[in-house]
Amino acid sequence: MTSMFKRRRPAVLSFAGVAAVVVAVAGCGSGGSGTTSSRSSSGKASAYGAAPAPAPTAGGGGGGTAVDLTTSKLGKFLVDSKGRTLYLFVADTGTSSTCSGACAGAWPPLTTTQKPVAGSGVKASLLGTTKRGDGTTEVTYAGHPLYYYAGDTGAGQTTGQALSQFGAPWYVVAASGKAIK
Repeated sequence: MTSMFKRRRPAVLSFAGVAAVVVAVAGCGSGGSGTTSSRSSSGKASAYGAAPAPAPTAGGGGGGTAVDLTTSKLGKFLVDSKGRTLYLFVADTGTSSTCSGACAGAWPPLTTTQKPVAGSGVKASLLGTTKRGDGTTEVTYAGHPLYYYAGDTGAGQTTGQALSQFGAPWYVVAASGKAIK
Protein backbone atom coordinates (compact mmCIF):
# COMPACT_ATOMS: atom_id res chain seq x y z
CA MET A 1 0.00 0.00 0.00
CA THR A 2 2.90 2.32 0.67
CA SER A 3 4.22 1.87 -2.90
CA MET A 4 0.78 2.74 -4.29
CA PHE A 5 0.74 5.98 -2.29
CA LYS A 6 4.19 6.90 -3.57
CA ARG A 7 3.08 6.44 -7.19
CA ARG A 8 0.08 8.73 -6.77
CA ARG A 9 1.86 11.47 -4.92
CA PRO A 10 3.87 12.74 -7.94
CA ALA A 11 0.67 12.93 -9.97
CA VAL A 12 -0.97 15.02 -7.27
CA LEU A 13 2.06 17.32 -7.11
CA SER A 14 2.07 17.65 -10.90
CA PHE A 15 -1.59 18.61 -10.88
CA ALA A 16 -0.94 21.14 -8.10
CA GLY A 17 1.99 22.56 -10.08
CA VAL A 18 -0.13 22.94 -13.22
CA ALA A 19 -2.90 24.60 -11.20
CA ALA A 20 -0.40 27.06 -9.72
CA VAL A 21 0.88 27.98 -13.20
CA VAL A 22 -2.69 28.47 -14.48
CA VAL A 23 -3.50 30.78 -11.56
CA ALA A 24 -0.27 32.74 -12.04
CA VAL A 25 -0.84 33.18 -15.77
CA ALA A 26 -4.46 34.22 -15.22
CA GLY A 27 -3.27 36.87 -12.78
CA CYS A 28 -1.12 38.40 -15.52
CA GLY A 29 -4.06 39.03 -17.83
CA SER A 30 -6.33 42.03 -17.99
CA GLY A 31 -8.44 42.61 -14.95
CA GLY A 32 -10.95 44.54 -16.99
CA SER A 33 -10.21 47.78 -15.18
CA GLY A 34 -9.97 49.68 -18.44
CA THR A 35 -6.71 51.32 -17.49
CA THR A 36 -3.62 51.13 -19.61
CA SER A 37 0.01 51.53 -18.83
CA SER A 38 2.82 52.81 -20.95
CA ARG A 39 5.43 51.08 -18.83
CA SER A 40 7.42 48.44 -20.60
CA SER A 41 8.07 45.04 -19.09
CA SER A 42 11.27 46.49 -17.63
CA GLY A 43 9.15 48.95 -15.61
CA LYS A 44 10.55 51.97 -17.46
CA ALA A 45 8.39 54.69 -18.90
CA SER A 46 7.56 54.49 -22.59
CA ALA A 47 8.27 56.97 -25.35
CA TYR A 48 5.10 58.86 -24.37
CA GLY A 49 6.86 60.47 -21.42
CA ALA A 50 6.53 59.46 -17.81
CA ALA A 51 4.50 56.45 -16.86
CA PRO A 52 0.84 57.40 -16.83
CA ALA A 53 -1.03 58.26 -13.71
CA PRO A 54 -4.34 56.47 -13.47
CA ALA A 55 -6.97 58.26 -15.48
CA PRO A 56 -9.02 60.41 -13.13
CA THR A 57 -12.55 59.24 -12.70
CA ALA A 58 -15.61 61.17 -13.69
CA GLY A 59 -17.30 63.31 -11.11
CA GLY A 60 -19.38 61.39 -8.65
CA GLY A 61 -21.69 62.49 -5.92
CA GLY A 62 -24.38 64.88 -7.01
CA GLY A 63 -22.87 66.53 -10.09
CA GLY A 64 -21.06 65.86 -13.30
CA THR A 65 -17.39 66.26 -14.02
CA ALA A 66 -16.23 69.79 -13.21
CA VAL A 67 -14.09 71.84 -15.57
CA ASP A 68 -12.21 74.76 -14.03
CA LEU A 69 -9.57 77.33 -14.99
CA THR A 70 -6.04 77.74 -13.72
CA THR A 71 -3.29 80.21 -14.50
CA SER A 72 0.36 79.51 -15.31
CA LYS A 73 3.10 80.83 -17.58
CA LEU A 74 0.95 79.58 -20.51
CA GLY A 75 -1.96 81.79 -19.42
CA LYS A 76 -5.40 80.73 -18.22
CA PHE A 77 -6.42 77.23 -19.32
CA LEU A 78 -8.82 74.40 -18.54
CA VAL A 79 -8.22 71.89 -15.76
CA ASP A 80 -10.35 69.33 -13.95
CA SER A 81 -11.60 69.81 -10.38
CA LYS A 82 -8.26 68.52 -9.03
CA GLY A 83 -6.19 70.93 -11.11
CA ARG A 84 -5.08 68.37 -13.74
CA THR A 85 -4.47 69.99 -17.11
CA LEU A 86 -6.87 69.32 -19.98
CA TYR A 87 -5.80 69.26 -23.63
CA LEU A 88 -7.33 69.27 -27.09
CA PHE A 89 -6.08 67.15 -30.00
CA VAL A 90 -5.71 69.05 -33.28
CA ALA A 91 -6.57 65.88 -35.26
CA ASP A 92 -10.09 65.80 -33.79
CA THR A 93 -12.65 67.32 -36.13
CA GLY A 94 -16.01 68.32 -34.80
CA THR A 95 -16.93 66.77 -31.49
CA SER A 96 -15.79 63.26 -32.45
CA SER A 97 -12.70 61.86 -30.77
CA THR A 98 -10.09 60.27 -33.03
CA CYS A 99 -7.96 59.15 -30.05
CA SER A 100 -8.46 55.53 -28.98
CA GLY A 101 -6.35 52.47 -28.22
CA ALA A 102 -2.71 53.37 -27.59
CA CYS A 103 -3.55 57.04 -28.09
CA ALA A 104 -6.13 56.95 -25.27
CA GLY A 105 -3.54 55.20 -23.10
CA ALA A 106 -1.18 58.14 -23.45
CA TRP A 107 -3.96 60.74 -23.64
CA PRO A 108 -6.86 59.52 -21.45
CA PRO A 109 -10.17 61.22 -22.24
CA LEU A 110 -12.01 63.30 -19.65
CA THR A 111 -15.16 61.24 -19.19
CA THR A 112 -18.36 61.81 -17.28
CA THR A 113 -21.57 60.03 -16.41
CA GLN A 114 -23.57 63.25 -15.96
CA LYS A 115 -23.78 66.71 -17.47
CA PRO A 116 -20.39 68.46 -17.02
CA VAL A 117 -20.23 71.42 -14.63
CA ALA A 118 -18.55 74.76 -15.43
CA GLY A 119 -16.28 76.18 -12.75
CA SER A 120 -15.45 79.85 -12.28
CA GLY A 121 -14.38 81.44 -15.56
CA VAL A 122 -15.49 78.47 -17.65
CA LYS A 123 -18.36 79.12 -20.06
CA ALA A 124 -21.13 76.59 -19.38
CA SER A 125 -22.48 77.17 -22.89
CA LEU A 126 -19.23 75.78 -24.34
CA LEU A 127 -19.34 72.55 -22.30
CA GLY A 128 -20.82 69.47 -23.91
CA THR A 129 -20.31 65.74 -24.34
CA THR A 130 -19.68 63.23 -27.09
CA LYS A 131 -20.07 59.46 -27.18
CA ARG A 132 -16.78 57.58 -27.65
CA GLY A 133 -16.35 54.39 -29.64
CA ASP A 134 -16.07 52.40 -26.39
CA GLY A 135 -19.46 53.69 -25.21
CA THR A 136 -18.16 56.15 -22.59
CA THR A 137 -19.13 59.81 -22.63
CA GLU A 138 -16.31 62.33 -23.11
CA VAL A 139 -16.49 65.97 -22.07
CA THR A 140 -16.09 68.54 -24.85
CA TYR A 141 -15.39 72.26 -24.71
CA ALA A 142 -16.17 74.54 -27.65
CA GLY A 143 -16.63 71.34 -29.65
CA HIS A 144 -13.22 69.87 -28.74
CA PRO A 145 -13.03 66.53 -26.89
CA LEU A 146 -10.89 66.99 -23.75
CA TYR A 147 -7.99 64.80 -22.67
CA TYR A 148 -5.40 64.41 -19.93
CA TYR A 149 -1.76 63.66 -20.68
CA ALA A 150 -0.47 60.55 -18.91
CA GLY A 151 2.91 62.23 -18.41
CA ASP A 152 1.30 64.91 -16.21
CA THR A 153 1.37 63.30 -12.80
CA GLY A 154 0.07 66.20 -10.75
CA ALA A 155 -1.98 69.37 -10.70
CA GLY A 156 -0.75 72.21 -12.90
CA GLN A 157 1.71 70.15 -14.94
CA THR A 158 1.71 70.84 -18.69
CA THR A 159 4.31 68.40 -20.04
CA GLY A 160 1.95 67.49 -22.89
CA GLN A 161 1.83 71.05 -24.21
CA ALA A 162 2.65 71.24 -27.95
CA LEU A 163 3.65 67.57 -28.17
CA SER A 164 3.04 66.08 -31.57
CA GLN A 165 1.87 62.51 -31.01
CA PHE A 166 -0.51 60.22 -32.87
CA GLY A 167 -0.43 62.39 -35.97
CA ALA A 168 -1.03 65.89 -34.62
CA PRO A 169 -0.15 68.33 -31.83
CA TRP A 170 -1.83 68.61 -28.43
CA TYR A 171 -2.48 71.93 -26.69
CA VAL A 172 -3.93 73.25 -23.46
CA VAL A 173 -7.32 74.92 -23.90
CA ALA A 174 -8.09 78.58 -23.18
CA ALA A 175 -11.39 79.69 -21.62
CA SER A 176 -12.39 80.78 -25.13
CA GLY A 177 -12.11 77.18 -26.30
CA LYS A 178 -9.10 77.85 -28.51
CA ALA A 179 -5.76 76.07 -28.29
CA ILE A 180 -3.03 77.96 -26.47
CA LYS A 181 0.02 77.63 -28.68
